[in-house]
Amino acid sequence: MKLYEMAIAPNPRRVRMFLAEKGLLNKVQRVELDLQKGDNLKPDFVAKNPMKKVPMLELDDGTCISETMAICRYFEEAHPETQSLLGDTAVEKAQIEQWLRWIDFYLFLPTGMSFQHGSGYFNDRMNCIKEWAQDCHAKVVEFFDFLENHLSTNDYICCQRFTAADINAYTTVQFAKVIGVRISSEQPHLQEWHDRINQRDTASV
Repeated sequence: MKLYEMAIAPNPRRVRMFLAEKGLLNKVQRVELDLQKGDNLKPDFVAKNPMKKVPMLELDDGTCISETMAICRYFEEAHPETQSLLGDTAVEKAQIEQWLRWIDFYLFLPTGMSFQHGSGYFNDRMNCIKEWAQDCHAKVVEFFDFLENHLSTNDYICCQRFTAADINAYTTVQFAKVIGVRISSEQPHLQEWHDRINQRDTASV
């Protein structure tokens, strides 16, 4: 199997950490793409993923799976012998899915939009709107506060154990540094949770 990625990008990191937690990272051949140079726009890659994004998983039979959580879901279902990160019971699966969507919509998306519209990195390929970047930046700060309040009574994001929700929240909190948002001294519970996840061997993949 081949995992197409750009190692420094946050979504591929989510997948790598997910695979590492399951002990499956060595099951894929990682193929590095340079998005700045447009490797993802080349016809051979577009034929595999018309959305032109990473990560993208290519199975041995040529089947291609795009989108971070779709790739994670594939490995969750294909390897039931590994620890579950997307839930065991109906309640766990629902709670994790809830948090994954909250993290995507209210943390990851505004972080990405603030970076894309405010950093200048994408000025040559999209209409960047400074005001949108500023609004999204404020939403990220607000969600950090939301996480601080939640983690004041929880060691993990949900289900009282480490799950994919922790992976996605952790990698996004770290990604938020690119827009200048960091855990503040007034967010000790968020900091404790971050440090707890940061101590896992998989945090460095």
